Amino acid sequence: MRRRFITIGFAVAAHWAAPGGIAATRGFDDTVKPTLARYCYDCHDDDTQKGGVNLRAFDSARSLQRDGKLWENVFRQIEERTMPPKGKPQPDAAEYHRLVDTLKDLLDNPDPEWQPHDPGVAPPRRLSRAEYNNTIRDLLGVDTKPADRFPPDGGGGGGFDNNADTLFVPPVLMERYLSTAETVLSLAARETLVKEESVWYTPEKWTARRNLAAFATRAFRRPVESEELDRLVGLFAKARREGADFGKAHKVAAKAILVSPRFLFRIEAARPGMTPQKIDDYELGSRLSYFLWASMPDAALLAAAKDGGLSREGGLEEQVRRMLADPRSKEFARQFAGQWLGTRSLAQTASPSLDRFPDYTVELRDAMVEEPVEFFHALLAGNGSVLELVDARYTYANERLAKLYGLAGVKGDDFRKVALADRKRGGILGMAAVLTKTSYPLRTSPVLRGRWILDEVFGTPPPPPPPLVATLPADDKERDGQTLRQRLEAHRKKESCAACHARMDPMGFALENFDPIGRWRDKIDGKPIDASGMLPNGEIVDGPIALKDAVLRKKGLFARHLTEKMLSYALGRGLENYDVPEVKTIVGRLEKTDYRVQTLVMGVVESLPFRFRRPLEIAGEAKEATAPAIAKSPEAK
Repeated sequence: MRRRFITIGFAVAAHWAAPGGIAATRGFDDTVKPTLARYCYDCHDDDTQKGGVNLRAFDSARSLQRDGKLWENVFRQIEERTMPPKGKPQPDAAEYHRLVDTLKDLLDNPDPEWQPHDPGVAPPRRLSRAEYNNTIRDLLGVDTKPADRFPPDGGGGGGFDNNADTLFVPPVLMERYLSTAETVLSLAARETLVKEESVWYTPEKWTARRNLAAFATRAFRRPVESEELDRLVGLFAKARREGADFGKAHKVAAKAILVSPRFLFRIEAARPGMTPQKIDDYELGSRLSYFLWASMPDAALLAAAKDGGLSREGGLEEQVRRMLADPRSKEFARQFAGQWLGTRSLAQTASPSLDRFPDYTVELRDAMVEEPVEFFHALLAGNGSVLELVDARYTYANERLAKLYGLAGVKGDDFRKVALADRKRGGILGMAAVLTKTSYPLRTSPVLRGRWILDEVFGTPPPPPPPLVATLPADDKERDGQTLRQRLEAHRKKESCAACHARMDPMGFALENFDPIGRWRDKIDGKPIDASGMLPNGEIVDGPIALKDAVLRKKGLFARHLTEKMLSYALGRGLENYDVPEVKTIVGRLEKTDYRVQTLVMGVVESLPFRFRRPLEIAGEAKEATAPAIAKSPEAK
């Protein structure tokens, strides 16, 4: 008995000595809470809650670790010395380092009892417009992009349109599914649908059953079930009885497949249990193909799922390398990079004045949009460092874009790798699509550009501006003897604006040599450009090269945000507090391999939330939820 108590005592002692136990409690009570009380509660308490943040509400290490996502953001701002803001009492060096070290320890070592491993939910996810187009192309060989005529997808958590929470099915979309199925089947080659013709010595239903089984397996991205196949063969037989020939009767059943929830949705079965459940190889294959190709699994991936190849050691990595080497991986670059950077929607989000910038043609705009896609795709194929997204001595351009950049020797519409003479341009901060997106029709916007960097490069967006903020001039000409920069500096002196603008404006000013469509310039309104600014930590940046150096000094922050974005895109949902440990694990792997992009991709694919899902009892989901509006359609019965 005494031995048992000793064992229990050691276990309890080990728990309370762990970061989530008494050591964490003491760290919170002795360091975090009193420091926050001295410097933060004035602005972030029950009553004030600036930026919607109430730090006084956190009264223990456990409450902090349970809301790791918020506290990671708090930690970043404290580490950057942007909080407390200038003009407010500041902790001395010893207090600052003690607070940073304690917070880092609490956030990096959560107690699993307080922040358990949770892969999250996996609700039925409708195919996005891009995914539908690509799937129809790969299933039927029809590349007419029919989903471009569907209602727009929403932009959910993480900023991506493949987020399950925003992929609704309005009635008009159901109508489009029905009409589109008819259209694409009429365009598909017969041999795509009918692999085996009926002959006199083979019962026609057997032949139809084999054809429909093969087609439905590809369309459903898993083996078709016997009951499903019976219904499809029944539709075929009914059409034959009504006078349709073999091919037309087959298309009737194929149409039912194309409007089935099992085609239009990616549905995974939640199974009973109380621990994270590994998804099966067919479900994993679909997650993989829609992550890397935004399309259905190909024959090789389905074969790997069938023989258990994705579960064997090295099998998953083998498929990832193969898929990244496939030309279809450019769609990953198009969808992920284009949505992360916000450049995919340039036509809708930017409108430079054509009187002021007549060179901004549709063709040039399209070339701007394509540059980050070509750049990211080449990075994937070559397994380059993600830090090249910040600073590279090359880019990808065609003749139109090269002319805008002042690059000689590039002819034609095809994109190619182009060496750059210096570091001013290379990387996302010098890409014309980004610079145009963050400008107004007649002038640049240091505020928009600085905010974009905080949001999309560091993942530390400022809070929304206060109401009734004064507007600045529409162009960058001097007014009343003041330049636009001088007006911005006056605006920054207001107490309600100073903290955020101190973070945004210096980075935006560093890009002022790029005009509203991304061309290099040395003067504004005849005067030399001042591209300098002081960051909140006292660091001076002057121009894009210095800005890149400042970003690279925070490469861990950039890698962390890029990981969060890619994991969110891969999962089709916004990240939650329980995802924070997984993000940190992936970033740790990334740092050990010189930030190679394929390490990032593999880290996402091998992560807990990508390979597992919540069990039925915890998820509270139906075993196989479907979309009622679609399930009720006659063709889907």
